[in-house]
Amino acid sequence: MTSRNIIFLFPVILFFIITQSLFAQQAVFIKGADGSVLDEVEQNGGKYFEKGVEKDALTIFRNNGFNTLRLKLWHTPENEYNSLPNILNMAKRAKEKGFLLLLDIHYSDTWADPAHQQKPTAWEGLSFKTLSDSVYEYTKKVIEAFSKQNTPPDMVQIGNEISCGMLWDDGRICGSFINPKQWEQFGTLVKQGIRGVRDGANEGKEISIIIHFDNGGNNFGCQWFFDNLLAQDVDFDIIGLSFYPWWHGTLSDLAFNLNDLATRYQKDIIVVESAYPWTLDWGDNTNNIVGTEDQLLPGYPATVEGQKQFLRDILGIIRNTPENRGKGFVYWSPEWIPGHPGSPWENLALFDFQGEALESMKVFDENTAVPGHFMNKRTLQIFPSPFGDGTSIRFYLAQPEKVTISVVNILGGVCKNLFDGRLPAGGHEIHLNVETLVPGVYRIVLRTDTFVISAPAIKQ
Repeated sequence: MTSRNIIFLFPVILFFIITQSLFAQQAVFIKGADGSVLDEVEQNGGKYFEKGVEKDALTIFRNNGFNTLRLKLWHTPENEYNSLPNILNMAKRAKEKGFLLLLDIHYSDTWADPAHQQKPTAWEGLSFKTLSDSVYEYTKKVIEAFSKQNTPPDMVQIGNEISCGMLWDDGRICGSFINPKQWEQFGTLVKQGIRGVRDGANEGKEISIIIHFDNGGNNFGCQWFFDNLLAQDVDFDIIGLSFYPWWHGTLSDLAFNLNDLATRYQKDIIVVESAYPWTLDWGDNTNNIVGTEDQLLPGYPATVEGQKQFLRDILGIIRNTPENRGKGFVYWSPEWIPGHPGSPWENLALFDFQGEALESMKVFDENTAVPGHFMNKRTLQIFPSPFGDGTSIRFYLAQPEKVTISVVNILGGVCKNLFDGRLPAGGHEIHLNVETLVPGVYRIVLRTDTFVISAPAIKQ
């Protein structure tokens, strides 16, 4: 190696050493990009630009304040993308650029999410004992492979959006599968994955374990999930959340949930997936996931400026989580530009349709502060509780607001809308008719344009 190369590499190596040390001390705020589609876009002709100059997308991310790359791993995918050899190559690129690495193990041959947790074909038909052993051995070998090439992950997700479990049906925990046996099996599978990570790591290398719940705006669902998971003695480090407004609610929902989870569980939290549109136009012929005005948050238009403001506000909310528990944010698939291959995410990327970096990307290099109206402390009182056919609630409005009140179940589904109307500023007491609700555990949710509050409720 020439002296010139040594001089060139020194800043990258120094940055990597510093960030590793800071991360170990929980001082680094994660500003991440999920780059799992990047190599596929590149191999299909996609190119990226910053101020008109073609550059590696990872270089553009680093230039704009990103410090972490998240990569998803599938067990045996149909093509090379998201396979172990492919992700190992991406990990090399990430580490060479000085990124921290977040590895997202799906434990599937394809997408894993709350509606799909299909076992790898290689594991179909196994006994539960053999399945749980396979989770351990596979995870251990994966981490050993990363460690062997000197690109160990700094964080690992055991499963992706496992709100309803993983490796169905053995580890399924929703619907008719909500019972102690299923929770015990699910807990065992998660613990085997965690054990594999720790046993596969090089001596002295600490890898943080993330458990990923999909709905970052659903506080009741998060409580249900993490209460039951912790009851299985699962030892993990970080709560990971997805937050997509068109599915998961408002930024006030997210702020409320982060505040509660941080104080309730004393765990660090990272929003490991989120995004927002910069346009509603199309850049190719693939149908976009977000394409209509009713999917947008009030006050956040589908413009570059609207995307920028969303990023500022969500980063501020996370930074303002109590006890400094908000540890970071990862933007999902900012590189998925149109046509390389067809993209359903092109208007949610952080590049325009020609691959030019958007102005909104610069937010990751800012020191963001939380907008005050997200953090107002409000309470919702329910009496009596438990209740029979009716109950009353008390709450306070600092200003005139349109108010909706609903009852949701443990998975966040709306069971009954109780009130929808505009109310003046001041204290309010409203009687609610819940006669048609079946007995069970619910949550009453009060939502306005500027905040959301909720409280547990039991129907006898």
